[in-house]
Amino acid sequence: MRLLRLIRISFICWRYGLDELLLESIHHPVASFLMKVTRLGRKYTEPRGQRLREALEHLGPIFVKFGQVLSTRRDLVPLDIADELALLQDKVPPFPSAQAVAMIEKSLGKPLKELYAEFNLTPVASASVAQVHEAYLFTGQKVAVKVLRPGMLAVIEKDLALMRSFASIVQRYIPDGKRLKPKEVVAEFDQYLHDELDLQIEASNCSQLRRNFANPKRAGLLRVPEVFWDYTSRNVFTMEWMEGIPSGRVDILREKGVDIQKLARMGVEIFFTQVFEDGFFHADMHPGNILVSVSPETFGQYVAVDFGIVGSLSEFDKNYLAQNFLAFFQRDYRRVAQLHIESGWVPPDTREEQLEGAVRAVCEPYFDRPLAEISLGQVLMRLFQTSRRFNVEIQPQLVLLQKTLLNVEGMGRELDPNLDLWQTAKPFLEKWMWQRIGPEGMYKQLKKEAAQWSNILPTLPRLLAQNLSREHHAGEVLQVLQELKQQQQRRNRWSAITAVVLSCFLVITLVGIFLVMNKG
Repeated sequence: MRLLRLIRISFICWRYGLDELLLESIHHPVASFLMKVTRLGRKYTEPRGQRLREALEHLGPIFVKFGQVLSTRRDLVPLDIADELALLQDKVPPFPSAQAVAMIEKSLGKPLKELYAEFNLTPVASASVAQVHEAYLFTGQKVAVKVLRPGMLAVIEKDLALMRSFASIVQRYIPDGKRLKPKEVVAEFDQYLHDELDLQIEASNCSQLRRNFANPKRAGLLRVPEVFWDYTSRNVFTMEWMEGIPSGRVDILREKGVDIQKLARMGVEIFFTQVFEDGFFHADMHPGNILVSVSPETFGQYVAVDFGIVGSLSEFDKNYLAQNFLAFFQRDYRRVAQLHIESGWVPPDTREEQLEGAVRAVCEPYFDRPLAEISLGQVLMRLFQTSRRFNVEIQPQLVLLQKTLLNVEGMGRELDPNLDLWQTAKPFLEKWMWQRIGPEGMYKQLKKEAAQWSNILPTLPRLLAQNLSREHHAGEVLQVLQELKQQQQRRNRWSAITAVVLSCFLVITLVGIFLVMNKG
């Protein structure tokens, strides 16, 4: 079966001229000859990015998903290809409802009629790895039931094995293969995909995000559905039904009376809140996954759905990113260079002033412009190119953040082309930094550590006494050892003297015997 799959993949690659992408980077006469032979006189008028996108669509949902992940790696993929792959739509035909019902009953251990009061057999949405059905619980609660597509794991493992083999060939034989890191890209895709295949992981992501935005201070920013754990497993995810209009439908939102400019500013605030306050963020913020509520009680609020891809950042990452953003907004390019060197992301012998100049050349032209005149994608691409010049190591934990930042840019551009992303984000980051390093931040840190200190403080006298006792006993032991050492040294001296005397006596005796024997 794997051989047949490989033959099909090879045929589709030939049909769309993907050999060009592989062989054009090999500047060798043999490569040029192979390209002419494999094309068999065919000429391709479509751009290479379009041909790659169409080939992935024909290869199936797993390759479509891979193309989506690849589109986020603008540090590795040419810009024209990344832009084209970003157009991939995750729309596939639904699988039979009978299979969905069988999956639900097997996973939850009960007949469907005992689980849901009503269940719509016609799916309301279908994606590459799952589809969604509308249902009602016996309490009257309307829910969305997400069901994993049957047999996905076996198909995925086979395709991933082929991808790993292909990545090894690219990395070994293509001149730019090592820089492209194809093995790392496939491994990254592997991780994302297996997380999406476990709907219980997605449910836990949803639950965490809902808890983060349950804070009254964040009321009105983002609505996240409730998870119904009794109806959730690895293959089934039951959540609160959420109504809303896709954030990309600006015309409909205006008709409904939504404040579009306020909505654009809220999107930026939600993004920075998730990244810098929580270190946990929705990493698939495109208009299909971010809705806007027009219900009277939640009018104008964002609604998040689909939590298969989330990102997380450590405290070090958050501090590093916040300082970088602030330095960018303040045009302090020397500080940006220093942060890169201090973090160890560039070689320690990097000249600070050279890196500063390179960053300034990238960012300075984009300040004081409305969002309509700024392409964050172009800024990132130029920064990536600059990073390669200085051997900056790409941080895997920031890849999702880069992707999400591009999503936020796209949403902001559609909602309010005049939104100034820099000025909208700068006050938030300044306030966040003050909360971190000011009196409020110190109080929160002390409060956070209070439980640990409450356990340690009462034991300090005992620990101090034990330590002093150990030092006292240690002193006694050292004194005894010193005396033993001195005694041993005295014994060694007497042993040496005795040995010398005995040696002299032995020599004299041997000489005497020798003289007596000679006289005899």
